[in-house]
Amino acid sequence: MGGIALARTVVAITGASSGIGAAFAKRLAPEHDLLLIARRRERLDELAREFSHREGSQVEVIQADLTVEADLAAVAERIANEERLVLLINNAGFGTKGRFWEAPLESQENMHRLHILATVRLTHAALRNMTPRDRGGIINVASVSAFVRSPGTTSYGATKTWMTAFTEGLYLELRGLGSNVVVQALCPGFTYSEFHDAMGADRSRLAGPAFWLSAEEVVDASLDGLRRRKLFVIPGWRYRLITAFLSAIPTALRLHVEAIAGRARLEQMPAPDVSKQLQ
Repeated sequence: MGGIALARTVVAITGASSGIGAAFAKRLAPEHDLLLIARRRERLDELAREFSHREGSQVEVIQADLTVEADLAAVAERIANEERLVLLINNAGFGTKGRFWEAPLESQENMHRLHILATVRLTHAALRNMTPRDRGGIINVASVSAFVRSPGTTSYGATKTWMTAFTEGLYLELRGLGSNVVVQALCPGFTYSEFHDAMGADRSRLAGPAFWLSAEEVVDASLDGLRRRKLFVIPGWRYRLITAFLSAIPTALRLHVEAIAGRARLEQMPAPDVSKQLQ
């Protein structure tokens, strides 16, 4: 191109400071500029320095708590106005422990604000940006919990179920237009990250080693699915088998299985510490 540098496209990632969000950033930095969004500014700045130095990526950091209206509005405006935006990853999230009515109400409300309302606002901004250009994609990080219920995680499972239904609805609308914009519901199972550390959960009592995936494995499955325009991506054959089985059996039997599997999980869960929520 005669020495003319072409502008790189931009990927926006929420919950980018650790875990799956940081793994997405690491995988995408070689080919894209990044808009990293999370509450922990120091972690974001550290990642920005790493990717700028190693990959030559231009990285913009936005410190934001997406459960706060002013922060959410600012991020939505930034996404809406980014002309080079090609991918939004709605990854910010957290979990709590214990029965719904025993957990602090604030934590339950914030979970719905983050998983649902923030996803709505940012997805709306991104699609109004992408659809006129007929280019781009959105990954909504849901969970296997969207298909497998568990006592002690009522709000988490409900909000993740909403995310999958929301993404499916968007898929149908975009398909009806013949749009090239792609959407994906990423539904990982147990993943090594700070998510369970923030909950104070004992990984060894949640599942055996074979059921734990690395954040990199989850991200690689997601990006492969995005290239193939897959609506639902469930990393790991064990989780695909479990979700297929529970989706096929009668409701009464599914509830019985989920109650047995969830009993041990609930018993080992102390009260949640909402101060450790991750975004």
